[in-house]
Amino acid sequence: MNLNVVFESFPAIASERICLQKIEERHLEDVFEIYNNDHVFEYCGIIPKHNKETVRKMIGHFERDYGKKSRVKWGIFESNEKDKLTGIIEVFDFNSQVNMVTIGYFLAQSCWGQGIATAAVQALETFLFEKAGVNRIQAEVMLLNDNSKKVLLKNGFVKEGTLRQASHWSGKGIVDLEIYALLKNDYDNQISFIGEGGR
Repeated sequence: MNLNVVFESFPAIASERICLQKIEERHLEDVFEIYNNDHVFEYCGIIPKHNKETVRKMIGHFERDYGKKSRVKWGIFESNEKDKLTGIIEVFDFNSQVNMVTIGYFLAQSCWGQGIATAAVQALETFLFEKAGVNRIQAEVMLLNDNSKKVLLKNGFVKEGTLRQASHWSGKGIVDLEIYALLKNDYDNQISFIGEGGR
């Protein structure tokens, strides 16, 4: 895993559909719209934030976590509207021994069902596999979070099983989680398939 690619300077990631960029204080209104909505975090281990100043400070914590090389949070922007933050996608739990990371993502409710999360995950997995030398990307999903599962499956992730009462999530207590993962070899096979005229 090449962590320098991730942490030497904040990586901007772009595809035809979306851009993943650093979240800054100028994005406060959009970030607050997300965190102020209880529905966004119904199936996440995140407690909604209903105070704008709390969210402002939290944006500073994103920078702190990046400086500690523990977590990276990108704002999700559509390529044709780069001033509007539509969601957040993150990478954490960097495990250099097995070249593995965990990802998570959530969108503003007004942006649900538009394929934005699918495009964001696709762009991020390309960066992690091709630039950062990651071998395994995984995601933990609550059992009822069908929309998140669809995003992962569309991107080639495989459901590996269920961890029963194995994690404590803020605001949710002890939860069951399904584990989805994508390996570099799986990703390479998908790219080859597409290159040969597949899906």
